[in-house]
Amino acid sequence: MDGPQEIGPRPKSERVIVDASNVAHSTEKLAPKLANVRLVRDRLTEDGMTPILVADAALRHQIDDADGYEALVKAGEIQQAPAGTDADYFILTFARELGAFVLSNDRFKDRISHFPEVRERIIRYMIVAGEVVLERRGKPRERKPRSDAPRSDAPRRAPANRTRGQQP
Repeated sequence: MDGPQEIGPRPKSERVIVDASNVAHSTEKLAPKLANVRLVRDRLTEDGMTPILVADAALRHQIDDADGYEALVKAGEIQQAPAGTDADYFILTFARELGAFVLSNDRFKDRISHFPEVRERIIRYMIVAGEVVLERRGKPRERKPRSDAPRSDAPRRAPANRTRGQQP
């Protein structure tokens, strides 16, 4: 990219809180990769969104490119949760307060009950061969009853081995 990059939301841009620790760890069996975070950031920006990168404090000690990571923190591109805290709380709180989407493959099981609206604003992702694929999930689809499944309002039949008049 040419010239300095502006930090902060662009006009009329959807904000996306990026779970940077989750993204960095998305490469199985390898150390967390800063390249993953940059790929996701760049993809969201290309798609016209404003990524807000939030990471656990521990990521700085695990990431494969510590100097590059520290440069992004210093530049304000990565917001680091305070040491000893759970970044998930900050990610979900920022999403609520900003009306933002959340990009993560985390299920947020221990916090989702306090942030139920986030379920509808999650963007799942995959990184394959240096490409980022995004999946936006909306409201869960209502399941239609299967035509061969018995309906609860259908009359119930008596078992076949009973004759009329017998008590169970």
